[in-house]
Amino acid sequence: MTALPLIVGMGGINAAGRTSFHQGFRRIVIDKLNARARQETFVGLATLMNLVSYREGELFDQAGKAIAPADIESVFGEQILRGTLIRKIESNHFDPDATPWHQKMTLTPSEQGFSFETRKRDLPTPLPSSWQVTELDGGRVKVEIPDNLDIKHHSVRDNPIKAAGQFPTGFKPENLYNSRYQPRGLQATIFGASDAIHSTGIAWEDILEKIGADQIGVYSASVMGQVQNEGLGGMMNNRLRGDRVSTKNLALGLNTMSTDFINAYVTGNVGTTFTASGACATFLYNMRAAVQDMQAGRIRVAIVGSAEAAVTPEVVEGFGNMSALANEEGLKRLDGTDNVDHRRTSRPFGENCGFTIGEGAQFAILMDDQLALEMGAQVMGSVADVFVNADGFKKSITAPGPGNYITMAKSVALAKSILGGEALEQRSFILAHGSSTPQNRVTESLIYDRIADSFNISNWPVAAPKAFVGHTIGPASGDQLAMALGIFAHNIMPGVTTIDKVADDVYDERLNIATEHWSCPDMDVAFINSKGFGGNNATAAIFSPKVTLSMMEKRYGKEAFAGYQEKLQQVEQAQARYQQNADNGQFGLIYKFGQGQIDENDIKISEQSISVPGFKHDITLPTTNPFEDMV
Repeated sequence: MTALPLIVGMGGINAAGRTSFHQGFRRIVIDKLNARARQETFVGLATLMNLVSYREGELFDQAGKAIAPADIESVFGEQILRGTLIRKIESNHFDPDATPWHQKMTLTPSEQGFSFETRKRDLPTPLPSSWQVTELDGGRVKVEIPDNLDIKHHSVRDNPIKAAGQFPTGFKPENLYNSRYQPRGLQATIFGASDAIHSTGIAWEDILEKIGADQIGVYSASVMGQVQNEGLGGMMNNRLRGDRVSTKNLALGLNTMSTDFINAYVTGNVGTTFTASGACATFLYNMRAAVQDMQAGRIRVAIVGSAEAAVTPEVVEGFGNMSALANEEGLKRLDGTDNVDHRRTSRPFGENCGFTIGEGAQFAILMDDQLALEMGAQVMGSVADVFVNADGFKKSITAPGPGNYITMAKSVALAKSILGGEALEQRSFILAHGSSTPQNRVTESLIYDRIADSFNISNWPVAAPKAFVGHTIGPASGDQLAMALGIFAHNIMPGVTTIDKVADDVYDERLNIATEHWSCPDMDVAFINSKGFGGNNATAAIFSPKVTLSMMEKRYGKEAFAGYQEKLQQVEQAQARYQQNADNGQFGLIYKFGQGQIDENDIKISEQSISVPGFKHDITLPTTNPFEDMV
């Protein structure tokens, strides 16, 4: 039997909030929630944003006054709403109205020339040949310069790009564990991976009791690397700023680090480790590798994800100079106003002028269906497959091509072959790449419209998470998966509320791109679609919990399924405890720095197996010849 990869947990963080138990999704559709879910969402966001704290069974505001959960919205509701989703870039990133830079100047000497005094040890090496140096007392010198002098001086500029999808205001992952001068993307990795593991309701140690040490895999990456000063940013810029390059800058900046941190500090994994960067499709690239390994029987549990914290002046400058980001002038022209609404800079499938950068970390826990049945894991959905195709020859590396037609068509055809035409035509929906560029709205909608025509779909719902959280680059398709799971759980289809109407050049004859959230019936399948720079296209077919459970019951029978449901009750109780703790700001981040290290001298090796200290089951070594017919 081919293993069906089940999604049994998901955690992380983006501009909408925490991923586990759909907090971020519920923030997006907050006006459509019932009273209980709405209160839970406001309480959870209030603690995440450090507006309130939980101790001794009560919530307290920053002044130390007790506050009831029911009063959180009335006291902090507006502040919470303003401090989430896309908004003006906040000062903890940089000041978009006064962004630092070095301005070049050429100084021409007056008749008296240039002269200044400084410490002798501060003189540049080598000394410019035209400089005339006179030694003074106390280790000081006088410098006279008869020629022109090129200098760079600190200045600020009005950045034309002022909005981003940022973590909720006040969220400080560095304070939740001993973050040790780590870049923001890696801090978010620790938070997201811990959140995902806890969300399963199953202790990691209990999983290890069931499977071999080499049957776990971690699949994750970033695209930009860790670009803050603690990572690659410091390596590239520190010398030019007159600072030193840290021993950690290069290592912590690598795009493998989100995988490496989970292995080394969260799970202690000695199984598969994998990193693939595929531009905006990075999350799906890593999920594809995990799904293929699980279907082949190489792994039984996988942590799949991506983390990116690219709201920096340098990254914004790079994308901005490509005319890829929505800027102030473009938005003013679109709206015919001098006042830009920074909440509405990302406008998928509407009149738009570029995407909005975002930061995020998304991690899903996959488990094969047999192990999930045995452990009573909560089923959030399943991954039928992930397809990846390139664009072929192209004139511009960023231009679209045929690859996304192939990935979408394969995914839709697979879903139809498994679930049938009725499920596809009436109970499927798309989580679009929806980058919010004029080119994307045309090319992506044309793909969907043509696929819909070919498969007889007449009113295909399309949602677009980037309207709310921005484009998080590597984790972007993880944001889409999180929204899909929220739709399955809440039966609410998010509309693209940042647009007034669908643009005239969008091919939407067979699409349902709503501008308001709407209540949808039970859905069977979601298509997660990503169109990445350079021709990195990927599409995943995700089945709903209802469909997945039905498939499991058919495979294993009613008796086994009844036993699964009994075990599920204990898992659900553990999940409820974690949800309550997390909503109260008690995240229990997993960070085992220097703990549980393995003494290599204690590893035992035979011809058939290898035993690793700390793991219950031995690792079986290959003992058969897979190429017997060739040898």
